[in-house]
Amino acid sequence: MALDLNGKSLLITGGTGSFGKQFVRTVFKQYPQVRRVIVFSRDELKQYEMSQEFPHSKYPAIRFFIGDVRDAQRLHRACEGVDIIVHAAALKQVPAA
Repeated sequence: MALDLNGKSLLITGGTGSFGKQFVRTVFKQYPQVRRVIVFSRDELKQYEMSQEFPHSKYPAIRFFIGDVRDAQRLHRACEGVDIIVHAAALKQVPAA
């Protein structure tokens, strides 16, 4: 049984990483009625660059949330109202492809 993400609110930790970005692309392509996609990442530059690819004017469901998964209070705040969490954050350095 496939999971229908239309109408759902998602949080993607590590959302600016290679997996996270591709996951966001796939969600918007396959589930145009997704309610909210929160990209959670500690990298402000990558969030800015990703916001250029996914402008709010074209993708009104997208939100960018600066934070670190080691900060429990910040992560808890990001999870408010979220239906599904995709944990893709890594605490190691991964070379960009």
